[in-house]
Amino acid sequence: MVVGQLVPSNLFLNRSAATRHRHLLCVSANDTTSTNNTDNGSPFSSFGRLKAQKVKTLLVHRRGKDQSHRRPVHLEDDDDYVATPRPRRSQSRTRGGERWDMIPNYTPPAQSKSVSDTKFFSLKSFKEIGCSEYMIESLQKLLFSRPSHVQAMAFTPVISGKTCVIADQSGSGKTFAYLAPIIQRLRQQELEGIISKSSSQAPSPRVLVLAPTAELASQVLDNCRSLSKSGVPFKSMVVTGGFRQKTQLENLQQGVDVLIATPGRFLFLINQGFLHLTNLRCAVLDEVDILFGDEDFEVALQSLINSSPVDTQYLFVTATLPKNVYTKLVEVFPDCEMIMGPGMHRISSRLQEIIVDCSGEDGQEKTPDTAFLNKKTALLQLVEESPVPRTIVFCNKIETCRKVENLLKRFDRKGNCVQVLPFHAAMTQESRLASMEEFTRSPSKGVSQFMVCTDRASRGIDFARVDHVILFDFPRDPSEYVRRVGRTARGAKGVGKAFIFVVGKQVSLARKIMERNQKGHPLHDVPSAY
Repeated sequence: MVVGQLVPSNLFLNRSAATRHRHLLCVSANDTTSTNNTDNGSPFSSFGRLKAQKVKTLLVHRRGKDQSHRRPVHLEDDDDYVATPRPRRSQSRTRGGERWDMIPNYTPPAQSKSVSDTKFFSLKSFKEIGCSEYMIESLQKLLFSRPSHVQAMAFTPVISGKTCVIADQSGSGKTFAYLAPIIQRLRQQELEGIISKSSSQAPSPRVLVLAPTAELASQVLDNCRSLSKSGVPFKSMVVTGGFRQKTQLENLQQGVDVLIATPGRFLFLINQGFLHLTNLRCAVLDEVDILFGDEDFEVALQSLINSSPVDTQYLFVTATLPKNVYTKLVEVFPDCEMIMGPGMHRISSRLQEIIVDCSGEDGQEKTPDTAFLNKKTALLQLVEESPVPRTIVFCNKIETCRKVENLLKRFDRKGNCVQVLPFHAAMTQESRLASMEEFTRSPSKGVSQFMVCTDRASRGIDFARVDHVILFDFPRDPSEYVRRVGRTARGAKGVGKAFIFVVGKQVSLARKIMERNQKGHPLHDVPSAY
C-alpha cells in the first residue's frame, strides 16, 4: 500500500514565480543510471541527494494550458500543494516508483524582505507606542527590535488599565503584548508612590495570569523571568499541579508581583484561604478560548471576579475567538475593548500547508485500521525523504501517540537519526517538561527530533524553530487546526510546513478551513469531522 501522490492546491502558494519556475534536475523513477550524488549511509535521503531508485518523477502543468508543456521538478522545491495518495500502478513496484503529480494553481507576486517584515512588525517603534527607556533597553536585550502589530496595538489600552480582548494569530507576540505594558505600569505606579514595593511582600499578587496547562504557565513564567533579568526586576512564580504543594505555598507567602496559575490550582488556593487578591491590579486569561473548555474555569472566573477589587483590569488573550466565547465575554464585561491583530483567524504567510489524502485506493475497505496504515506509510515516507531537525506530530488520542512513537522508534532502532519525545496527559508533568526542554535544545548533527503529542502541546506553547508540523489525526475541533499548524512558522521570520493527513470527508473539510483562514474568517460555524 502506497501513500503519497500530490494533487492540485489553490491555497497558500508563497514562493515567487521566479523561484517556482527555475529548472531543477530530476531523475526519473525508471532511470537506473547512477548519479554523481553520494549517500552518507543514513536511513534518510533528502530530495536533493536521492539515489536513482528513490527519486520520483514530479509532473507540473498549469491549469488551462496545454499539458504537453509538463516538466519534472522536485517536491521539496515546489510549495503548498495538496498531497493525495494514489494506488501504485503495479503491486511489484517499490515505493520509489510512485508517481507524484504536482499541479500549481496560483502564483503570488514576488515580495521583498521589507514587505514581508511589515506583515509582522509595526511601522511604529517601541518609543512611539509609549515604552519607557528602561523597558526599551530591556526588550532590546531580549532581541526585540520593533514591536509586532499586536504589541503596538495593545500597548496604549493595556498600560492605561482598560479591560481588553487581545487577539491575533499564533506566534504574533501576544505574551509580551500584555506583559510589557503591565510591568511598565506597575513600575511607574511604584515610582509615583501609588503602590509601594512592600505590597509584594504578602500573598496577594498584583498580576494574575490564568493559563490552561501547566506547560503554558511555565512558559509564561520563563518570559517573566527573562524580562525581569534584562533590567525590569519583579517577582514572579507559577502554581500548578504536579509539583510539591508545600513548596509552592512557602514561595507564595514570600510575596509575588506576578502569579501564574492553572484554574484548578487557583481555585484550590482561593478556597483554602492561601491566596488573597486585595492588591490585584490586572488579571490575564491566556488562551481564553481554551480556558472556557476547562471544567473548573467558569467557577474560577467567578471566584476571581468576586475576590478582586472592582477596578481590576482584565485581559483576555487568544489566537481564535469563537462566537460563544465572545458572547460570554461581552456579557460579563460590556466595556471590553477589542484589539484584533491583522493575523486574526489567519495562519502565518510563511507557512506552507500540504494536504495528504490517506483515504486509500478505490475499493479498499475503509476502516480505522486501514486509515492508520495509510497514515503510517505517509509518515515514514516523510521521515525518510524529507528529514528536518524538528517535527511535531499531533494525534487525537494518547493511544495513537504511543503507536506513532513505536513506529518511529522501530524505523531507527539504534536511535542514531531519530529522537522521539512524547508529550501527553498520561505522562507526569516532570516528564512533559523534560520533553519540552529537550525539544528546545539544538539536536545533534544528523538527528531529527519528533515530538509526538496530543493537543496539549498546541495550547499556546512557543516551540522555537519547528520545521514541520504533521497532523497525523485530523483535529476534532476546526479551531484546533489553527493552533496546531501555528506551532511552526512563528515570529517575524519563522518558516515551516504543515502536513495534514486526511481521510474521506476530511479532505473537503481541510480545504474549507484553509479557505476561511486565507480570508481571515472565524471557524466556529465549520462542522466537525467527527
